[in-house]
Amino acid sequence: MLSLAVAASQFLFATNTEAHALPQVPFLPRGEKKVLQCFMEKEEWDNRTSPVEFLLLALHNVPELQMPLFLLSLIIYMGTMFVNILIVVLLVPDQHLHTPMSVFLGNFSSVEMCCTSRILPKLLASFLSRDRALSAQGCMTQLFFFGSFAGTECYLLATTSCDRYLAICQPLLYASLMNWKLCLQLVAGSWLAGLLMSTIVTRLFFKSQCCGPNASDHFFCDFAPLLELACSDSTVLRLVTFIICFLDVVFPFVFTLASYICIIAVILRIPATTGRQKAFSTCSSHLILVTLFYGTLIVV
Repeated sequence: MLSLAVAASQFLFATNTEAHALPQVPFLPRGEKKVLQCFMEKEEWDNRTSPVEFLLLALHNVPELQMPLFLLSLIIYMGTMFVNILIVVLLVPDQHLHTPMSVFLGNFSSVEMCCTSRILPKLLASFLSRDRALSAQGCMTQLFFFGSFAGTECYLLATTSCDRYLAICQPLLYASLMNWKLCLQLVAGSWLAGLLMSTIVTRLFFKSQCCGPNASDHFFCDFAPLLELACSDSTVLRLVTFIICFLDVVFPFVFTLASYICIIAVILRIPATTGRQKAFSTCSSHLILVTLFYGTLIVV
């Protein structure tokens, strides 16, 4: 649900930006335009610099849409949290549901709740207070957790597709191959991979320099909008991020796609219609989730 919201909001913001140019708001002290070290360690600040605030403008010049957007975002947030909490609550107490697939699904729901809670509460507050400012430290925190959770989701989808591949294409070996040890290792690896990739990108952003005013026509601190504000050489940052995006997004997507090509090929070879329907029903929900997740991600 959050992915759908991000895609829809991106479209609205892009359309709005074409009609209304960003105002030149003096975000720096005394309206000065100077190159600042955007993300500095606390002891590195001197008398010439002060902590930078970023303004997340995001439809700021359409006041009549603030309340409808607030209500829409609130519905999305409450719906996302309710559905994912319900999934976790239903999975935990029922021993019959303690399967590798359920573990992957429960972790995905947990990640989705964490990711949603890092973005939408701040967005909801900004609609009511009209305060779009976010400190550099807060912006980097949001970027770090969003990148970490998004990467973890990609890897969890890939591991779930691996589980479905073994269950359908190798049913006799499934119990021995997808044991609890491997299941927990895949889950832990997904969390650690997302955390590691996001840490590298965030650390590189800490060394970037930004030119004021630091205005972003976006509703949260994402990589691309922040990169547009950098005025220092970002060649290394772009290269490292490209590699990380390949490992974090493209590789899991290709792995998931290849798994489902094999799964569909096996299902189509099943002679009985009932057998095909039963096999497809075991992975249809995950296939819908993969389509929505990567579909909206590609749109964004």
